[in-house]
Amino acid sequence: MSAPVQTALVGYGYAGKTFHAPLIRAATGLELTTVVSSRPAEVHADLPGVTVCDFETALADPVIELMVVATPNDLHAPQAIAALKAGKHVVIDKPFALTTAEAEAVIAAAKAANRLATVFHNRRWDGDFLTVKHLIETGALGEISLFISRFDRFRPALRNRWREQALPGSGLWYDLGAHLVDQAICLFGTPDAITLDLAQQREGSVVDDYFHATLFYGARRVRLQASALTPAPGPRFEIHGRLGSYVKYGLDTQEEGLKAGQPVGGEGWGTDRDGVLTPVSGADPLPPLAQPTLPGRYPAFYKGMAQAIHGTGPLPVPAEEALSVMRLLDLGRRSAETGRTLAL
Repeated sequence: MSAPVQTALVGYGYAGKTFHAPLIRAATGLELTTVVSSRPAEVHADLPGVTVCDFETALADPVIELMVVATPNDLHAPQAIAALKAGKHVVIDKPFALTTAEAEAVIAAAKAANRLATVFHNRRWDGDFLTVKHLIETGALGEISLFISRFDRFRPALRNRWREQALPGSGLWYDLGAHLVDQAICLFGTPDAITLDLAQQREGSVVDDYFHATLFYGARRVRLQASALTPAPGPRFEIHGRLGSYVKYGLDTQEEGLKAGQPVGGEGWGTDRDGVLTPVSGADPLPPLAQPTLPGRYPAFYKGMAQAIHGTGPLPVPAEEALSVMRLLDLGRRSAETGRTLAL
């Protein structure tokens, strides 16, 4: 059996602490040995026994094979490229980078170093998304005409964090938009065109806290939406096809489980409420049915990463797929700036 991959987590903010640290520690084939952070007391309180150091020290450690970059978005590409040049494999928290050009530079650095680079698009393993994917792939809904994916929250108060400051890569589009765009591409591929509307709706906000994107796939429309001012959230998914509709309320439960310290992959992990399936018979909708939600599987990402490094499986998210997401984030931003629908 292969020795565990010695892993360094770069950044111990919300993403590093809540998502990456517990998922890495739960993954067979990985060992979290090092955290790059300016808050060693907090790290040691949570993770006794790990080494806390600065980025350059972690880069120079020959034992570390994998570096997970969970720092502010403007550091993703430069830190990933530095890690790859130092001979490390790399996981980058979403978004991949600030621009398509930066993402392409990361991929080039990975190829030059003969190392693996991937992006933490963990919401591919949301239970409700896995359910949606199954319904579409099995043809249960028929040809999809309208796909709506929402990420609604009610957070009226501004918070003192980099995501809400006027910094490169801040705002909801690069945060939640990265997830929703990735899911849409997983289901339908690259769209023909995109229209994006961005807004700063909260008083004093300096970054987009609302977006509404329309992706065009021939006659099919895919609408992606997120807001920080929605007291009564709409459905997380609303999908309409020739053979039926599927509606699901509520966000995937795994993030709340991680925040609460629930054992990763333990009993009840990733369970969620049912959705509603309304099938069609001929020209008539039938009575709605409860559609069980498949269990969420966030642990699959780092299990897949360990297998990829050991040469026993593919990358959980190929870098070229993450690059497609980055291209659409870039193009969406230009659409919002120009007020035009832009073709890919």
